[in-house]
Amino acid sequence: MSKESKAVSIDMERLAEDARALIAATANVAGGKVEEARKRLVTALEDGAEEGLDVCGDVYDRAMEGAKMADRTVREFPYQTIAVGVGVGLIIGLFVSRKCPCKHG
Repeated sequence: MSKESKAVSIDMERLAEDARALIAATANVAGGKVEEARKRLVTALEDGAEEGLDVCGDVYDRAMEGAKMADRTVREFPYQTIAVGVGVGLIIGLFVSRKCPCKHG
């Protein structure tokens, strides 16, 4: 999870906590508008929790689908997969060795 995603997640958790605290604090307050606002807030919190679970489920499903596809590809083309891995490693090694400021012997 990226830093931005974590920050948004933390902010959303704080917002939900604050909303629950507001609901608890206004439990004894009478009035039609307050009751209506509390009901809307409770509904919004419940809907947000359901949407969050849906998003997590979708991300998990896509990740599993990608992992299964990678597994199938490796099983179907094992030697090509090894060649690609070695090639990528070689390219990364070349770039790292060129950027290394140390002098060898």
